[in-house]
Amino acid sequence: MPETTDWKQKYRDSLAEMQADEVRWRQAEQILRRLIGRLCAAGMGVDPQLDDELSALAAANRRNADAEEMARMADSLTSVVVAVDAVAPVHHRAAAAPDAVREAPAASAQSMTAVHAALSSLLEQLPLDPASSAVRIGLLAELTAARSDAACAAVVSRAADLIGAYGDSVARERLQAAAVLGEVTRRLEEMAGYLAESSHASRQRYDDAQSHNESMMWQVRELSGEIGSATELATLQCLVKTRLERVTREVCDFRAREQGRMLEYSGRAEQMGARIALLEREAQELHAKLDSEKHGARLDPLTGVANRKSFDERVAMEIARRQHGDAPGVMLLLDIDDFKIINDTYGHRAGDRVLQNVATCFKAAARRGCDLAARIGGEEFALLLDGIGIPEALNIANDVRAAVQALRFHFRGTPVRITISCGITELQSPDSAEAAFDRADSALYRAKRAGKNLVLAA
Repeated sequence: MPETTDWKQKYRDSLAEMQADEVRWRQAEQILRRLIGRLCAAGMGVDPQLDDELSALAAANRRNADAEEMARMADSLTSVVVAVDAVAPVHHRAAAAPDAVREAPAASAQSMTAVHAALSSLLEQLPLDPASSAVRIGLLAELTAARSDAACAAVVSRAADLIGAYGDSVARERLQAAAVLGEVTRRLEEMAGYLAESSHASRQRYDDAQSHNESMMWQVRELSGEIGSATELATLQCLVKTRLERVTREVCDFRAREQGRMLEYSGRAEQMGARIALLEREAQELHAKLDSEKHGARLDPLTGVANRKSFDERVAMEIARRQHGDAPGVMLLLDIDDFKIINDTYGHRAGDRVLQNVATCFKAAARRGCDLAARIGGEEFALLLDGIGIPEALNIANDVRAAVQALRFHFRGTPVRITISCGITELQSPDSAEAAFDRADSALYRAKRAGKNLVLAA
């Protein structure tokens, strides 16, 4: 029964995590929908036909239209934008306010940059499957090439569809987990019913045996009394014969009932044994699947190292250990230098390759079971190394820095040099996770300002 309770708790925890993911992606969807509304507002005033399309898109966005309707409106909007751009991209705006037109490019560029940054950050954080990841890479490429509000709006609309699809997937997984938990609960209720029936049958058997024994004793007492009062041998023989026949019938009836009960018990026991064996197999499969899902939920899908959630949990645990005077430990924050330039110049697919190969160097540095390598941001990683101090950590960090610098990347026939900067701090006894992170982050910032490709300790 304790293992059963543990199964239930694990599935409840899994459901809670999926519900939290669903809430988080619903929030992300709402952010995207707000961006759609703002982009629609920003694009108004260029052309009456375009204004109608943007107004319809904004109305559909406000009522949370589904992905199919938003896709149709995005196609329609794209057609109108192409037609308007072919005639006069900024004719109405120029005629209405010449001074505003001179100021618009700078403001528009700033707004476009902010939208690009927000959408890029949101898309990069989506934990999607390989097929959806390909869609994300395509959206990031389209976003980089977008130079108009309409183009950004199309990317935003498709990103909202992607997030909505992910939310639906999370909801389906939650329903599947609930169905599995319901099936396990039903099987357990069957087992509980079997045990209750067995207990009731045992009680009936006991009561029947007691009744049988009492009947036998009564027959013996009656026979003793009749023998004592009998005066003739023939009468005595008749009385004894009659009593023995009654006893024989009662014994036969009792044995027949016992045999019937034994057959029933045997059939039910075989049936329940088969059910238990099936439940054990299913439980083992579910255990394996749940462990795999929990393990995957704590890994960064792109690089295969731990994610931010795992990092935060481990830091809290290490800080708590230091309160009891455990061995020293260090935190390393590592950041890829000029990663944005790589993304902007060679594309996000090239950036992903850099992240994956650099993460391999970090995993090699955290090869002991007590160490942890994690991706905590876009191009920012962390290492938690147990049982060592700052001097040894500096040597390890410089080895990792040299290993990254030795990596050879060629994009579009051009060799690209990759370097990292690192900040190190020791996990101290009267410490907090926030304080330790701030110290390491400060050291990382100083390494960046000092010229990058550098390791500093705080």
